Amino acid sequence: MKFLILNGPNLNMLGIREPGIYGNGTYEELKMRITDHSITVGVEVEIFQSNHEGVLVDKLQESYFNKIDGIVINPAAYTHTSVALLDALKSIAIPTVEVHISKVEERENFRQVSYVRQAVIKTITGKGFDGYLEAIDYLKEYLEKNERKSTKG
Repeated sequence: MKFLILNGPNLNMLGIREPGIYGNGTYEELKMRITDHSITVGVEVEIFQSNHEGVLVDKLQESYFNKIDGIVINPAAYTHTSVALLDALKSIAIPTVEVHISKVEERENFRQVSYVRQAVIKTITGKGFDGYLEAIDYLKEYLEKNERKSTKG
């Protein structure tokens, strides 16, 4: 099983950017936690971050042709603005979990809108880096359950 962990703008600045909201952990620490967890649960991960919307769309489209089984996406600020990411997720139809480090539902009004939410199977917010690990576990279980259903008949 292979998952794409896709991160949007400014997540490369974790540990520097607003630690009161996002914590003190760095992006490198996040990647290490994801990698360690994925090894433990037996899934392969590709971790990717970009500050550019079109690059994120390209990566989503590539995931279809690269036979990615599931996606964990933190679109960051593009959550609230990007119809392009929504359309890309809809076009590839790969099971996707939306993750946010902070509890976006308790933040500014503009953060209450998530365009990508229309194309995901689950949203996890406010659990810090652990939200990514929960998303990996959820995707793995979801895919295993659906594989069993499809083999039954």
